[in-house]
Amino acid sequence: MDEKTTIAQGLHVTDDNAGYDAACKRVLSEKSILARIMKSCLEEYKDCDVNDIAEKYIEGQPQVSAVPVLPDEGGTVISGMDTADKLVHEGTVTYDIRFRAIVPGSGERIALIINVEAQNDFYPGYPLIKRGIYYCCRMISSQYGREFTDSHYEKIKNVYSIWICMKPPQYRANTITRYRLVEEHLVGDGKEPVRNYDLLSIIMLCLGGPNGANYDGVLRMLDVLLSNETSEAEKRKILQDDYDIQMTQTMEREVSVMCNLSKGVEEKGIAKGILSSIKNLVKNMDVSVEQAMSVLEIPEAERQKYMDLLERQQQ
Repeated sequence: MDEKTTIAQGLHVTDDNAGYDAACKRVLSEKSILARIMKSCLEEYKDCDVNDIAEKYIEGQPQVSAVPVLPDEGGTVISGMDTADKLVHEGTVTYDIRFRAIVPGSGERIALIINVEAQNDFYPGYPLIKRGIYYCCRMISSQYGREFTDSHYEKIKNVYSIWICMKPPQYRANTITRYRLVEEHLVGDGKEPVRNYDLLSIIMLCLGGPNGANYDGVLRMLDVLLSNETSEAEKRKILQDDYDIQMTQTMEREVSVMCNLSKGVEEKGIAKGILSSIKNLVKNMDVSVEQAMSVLEIPEAERQKYMDLLERQQQ
């Protein structure tokens, strides 16, 4: 059955960069994709079939949030969850993709709150791991009044913050790293049940491309899916043949949107670089715009485009 996916909903953007980011998030929110991420990164699902994870254990429709959605502004709630946490003294946290998942084999209906972030900048001015820890802490604190009240801390649910880093440094390429709470015995060996303290985990999936080691499994799948160098037809073939991801017509359309937007992002980047070179030549070499474009060997057919862009910047 070709169900309408979250990828297809609300992709009305005019900026290529914003559109590409939104498309990535919507593609990642597909249950067939999330299920494979969960099986590869979360112990609770390592022995599960990916189809069971997608159909039985992911609750509702994962919520994609491109902008803050505040509880008091009519934000969509999936299975009792808001797409943003808002506290008076701590500000608003917006998650890329947020959803609940049921732990298989448990005697009770335990939910996991999982946050998936597609991160393109590995050095945004702070360590990403600290942001992941902060997100987990906010997801835990936001459970008060939803999952538990008063002093019933035993009802706190596990939270995960999964980061998909598309452009990590070379030393992190094609790696999956988990950060979690562990018990350390300083004196004696008194043991606490793991379930009482292992409540948050941050997982970093760092993509690296086919030229590095460990290019397999979920790392390869995500690299193919998010690559702006792989054609739409090639993506479809690899996902179907190698990962048994049967793309619906809706998902195919959205992958096509992502591929087209990536071309737009690349073209804008090239144009921005050329514009910068033109302006530097005009400023430092005391030449006209026409002369600068001649030095840069910009084709005659494209020169008017750059003239218009320069004029627009000056308005």
